[in-house]
Amino acid sequence: MAIDFPVAFSKMSGAGNDFIIIDHRVPLIPQGEQPELARRLCRRMFSVGADGLILIENSDAADFRWRFYNADGSVAEMCGNGARCAARFAFVKGIAGASLSFETQAGIIEAEVREDDTVRLRMTSPHDFRAGLSVMLDGRERSLSFVNTGVPHAVLFFDDGEELQVREWGKLVRFHPLFQPAGTNVNFVQVIGDNTIRVRTYERGVEDETMACGTGAVASALFAALNGLAASPVAVVSSGGERLTILFDLREGPGADKVFLQGPARMIYEGQVTAEALL
Repeated sequence: MAIDFPVAFSKMSGAGNDFIIIDHRVPLIPQGEQPELARRLCRRMFSVGADGLILIENSDAADFRWRFYNADGSVAEMCGNGARCAARFAFVKGIAGASLSFETQAGIIEAEVREDDTVRLRMTSPHDFRAGLSVMLDGRERSLSFVNTGVPHAVLFFDDGEELQVREWGKLVRFHPLFQPAGTNVNFVQVIGDNTIRVRTYERGVEDETMACGTGAVASALFAALNGLAASPVAVVSSGGERLTILFDLREGPGADKVFLQGPARMIYEGQVTAEALL
């Protein structure tokens, strides 16, 4: 790869979603080589390991622009937990103030970095609501809903305590003909208390369950409210045990306005990647 190593990076975690973040305002990595770089760096045990790679770049329309790559090198239009990490990274590095905005493929995202490690993100308006869909899982027909909260998400509800086969069922739904050709992320939701849900997510591009998914938490909270199971603000407990807070105003259609995702975005460590990380 035509990259001048070593390359400085930060490792951040958003409620268990982990990301490699590189300040790319002075270009270091040719765009054509970025997907393969993401795939190699995100390998666990053999390289840095992460759910995704984020490149922070200059923008004429906002404080900065990001390029986001999933662990398999594919591009994601949006990632809620990654966006919160990118916002805090930009604040810590002096790229932007505590109230900031940045460009994504899903649109311009606004964020507020708070005194602790909390970041509140204003999401783009969710769209393409679909309910009354069904799939066969383990020989049983299951109902599910769908919405795009920056990226596509299928949402299925299960009884609290019901055993879930997240990886197996997630893969079936992710590649189901209903959601082709783009596929979908898949959220398995259980109501565990007043306005509190547990969400486990199979993420497209990671192709496995992740410890959290911000856009999935938003999709799950919206359908919990639309189904009369919760009301804003909704607390979402992730696979990793962290809590995210989703705030929103429902409207008829169905739809939602003023959608916010709030939770921790932590700086884990900083380092330099050498060329050997790609071997």
